[in-house]
Amino acid sequence: MKIEHQEQILNVVKAVKDREVNNIFFVGCGGSKAALGPGDYFVARELEIPSKVYTSNEFIHMDPKGLGEGSLVITRSHSGTTPETVEATKFAREKGALTVAISMDTESPLCKEAEYVVHYNYKDGSDAVDGDTGMYYALIFNLLNAFSPDEKYERFLNSLSNLENLLNVNKEKFKEVADSFGKRNKREKLIYTMASGVYYDQAYSFTSCLLMEMLWIHSNAIHAGEFFHGPFEVTDYDVPFLIINGEGPTRPLDERAIAFAKKFSDNVEVVDMKDLDLTGVEEDLKEYFAPALSGAVMRLYADGLAEHTGHPLSVRRYMWKMEY
Repeated sequence: MKIEHQEQILNVVKAVKDREVNNIFFVGCGGSKAALGPGDYFVARELEIPSKVYTSNEFIHMDPKGLGEGSLVITRSHSGTTPETVEATKFAREKGALTVAISMDTESPLCKEAEYVVHYNYKDGSDAVDGDTGMYYALIFNLLNAFSPDEKYERFLNSLSNLENLLNVNKEKFKEVADSFGKRNKREKLIYTMASGVYYDQAYSFTSCLLMEMLWIHSNAIHAGEFFHGPFEVTDYDVPFLIINGEGPTRPLDERAIAFAKKFSDNVEVVDMKDLDLTGVEEDLKEYFAPALSGAVMRLYADGLAEHTGHPLSVRRYMWKMEY
């Protein structure tokens, strides 16, 4: 991680230590909102401080009662130009909250509205891997360590230097199976995704941003814990499911859903996080590392579909082409 990025994170940590934080809000839209999800998950799992993820426009219109000087608000937009997120950051700052913006461009409208900025150099490609994944995890685990110091957080942060290598190793490991998935499912007009725990946001992002936005394939992200409370009724022999079997405490939810889906559907693809190559990762840190790797692995499944459908992920009908 570059020195300037370390300094940005340390500045946020110092600001947090200098005030009493009563709650944490994670605010963004689409893929950026989903990318914030693991932060909310780990705060809820590790700390007693309440937190919640909001889509930006809802955050403004709802005006959460607890939002104020005791709030830490972390907003995110890849370009830094998402209007709703820029307004949400301005709104939170006017309420007296400590605001932190995550973006690739420090000169973006989002970063100019926030009190603190954590950026990544994705735009020039110089640290795309480190920026999109490692930077956020570094921020979250530095914050966890600030709120509730623990040597395991420090060990995780010290191990992040190996993240890029693990990402490359696992992309190579899953490349062929993901391509095979794309080849088998290239004619499918609907694919359901399913996950639980920290991986649910990954299923949501895959559904909304990759299948629906980029590939124009109908989909719905189903929480594995909710599968048996309605959605499982759509299961049939020809209904496709793409299911993340997580590494961590909610894995039993995934395994129950997988067992049922496989019993009645002939098209169930399981992406098992225990199949990840986590060489060098200590056992008690695997539930932190696996989610950081899952996004890169899941992207391969979208790449496989794009390759075999002949539908590039860059194609849009409406987005960026008109007022909406």
